[in-house]
Amino acid sequence: MNSHKYLVTGAAGFIGSHLIAGLLDKGHEVVGVDNFSDYYASSIKKSNISEISSIQGNFEMRMNSIEDFDSNFYGDFDGIFHLAAQPGVRSSWGIDFEKYVKLNVLATQNILEKSRGKVPIVYASSSSVYGDASEFPLKENCPPQPISPYGVTKLSCEALAFAYSKLTEQSIAGLRFFTVYGPRQRPDMAFTRICRALLTGETFEIFGSGEQIRDFTFVTDAVDATIAVMENELTGVFNIGGGQEVSLNEAIALFEKASGRQLNRRFILPTKGDVLRTGSSIDRIKDAVGWKPKINIEFGVRKQWEWALDHAELIIEQQNFR
Repeated sequence: MNSHKYLVTGAAGFIGSHLIAGLLDKGHEVVGVDNFSDYYASSIKKSNISEISSIQGNFEMRMNSIEDFDSNFYGDFDGIFHLAAQPGVRSSWGIDFEKYVKLNVLATQNILEKSRGKVPIVYASSSSVYGDASEFPLKENCPPQPISPYGVTKLSCEALAFAYSKLTEQSIAGLRFFTVYGPRQRPDMAFTRICRALLTGETFEIFGSGEQIRDFTFVTDAVDATIAVMENELTGVFNIGGGQEVSLNEAIALFEKASGRQLNRRFILPTKGDVLRTGSSIDRIKDAVGWKPKINIEFGVRKQWEWALDHAELIIEQQNFR
């Protein structure tokens, strides 16, 4: 296999750090860019980078914003993985929306414009673009109806990518990730909050009944799909799902089994923008590159819990992030 030089934005984040590890493992050269935004503590991102740096490989990390670079910089790569974004459904309502527009929509347009016609791009979209669908499994041609400002910005990025791909005939692919979990998961996401509550004995707050269903995707499966899309220079949007729809209550039971501990829980009102169910059809990416998920939810939960035990201090540090 030929070695390539790739750019990864959002490099210090959850999926980004795993993606870099996967690329280095394949012998590629990687430049990572991350602006270390204040959405959560920089200590977590620094820990992610230290884990990458322990891997033997040709890796350079830059603490920059995407707009810091010109067209020549982006043209120096064989491909761009654009994962940088402002995450979070709940916090996208209200005055923070301006930040979501800047860090999601405008940042994506910046990369598309400056790399115009130069190199293939694979960017992170989200299952949030679908909203509350009525038919499952969700296929990529289902009408997108996001019900959160975050989902709206991700759908806007898809529209921009489509326009630029038509203009330049450049390979640009968007990945609609379905609830990615595993080691290094962000502190605001449910599985990390469950781990934190199990470690500390604090109460885990469940928005709604806990019967909301998610298509959970283990992070290494997401990474394998992301790399395969780049290697095949695909264009369009693709669902990346784990193939197992599990309720939050069922997931909690799996964490209790893995940890041997009982979770203290409290049910609170549902939050705006959270959908009741997600579930993906992965036929499109399976047909295109032969990808399908390998990790089942019970094994994946156990791996995330084991990582949480090894990084308890880092996770507990985020005790006020719900």
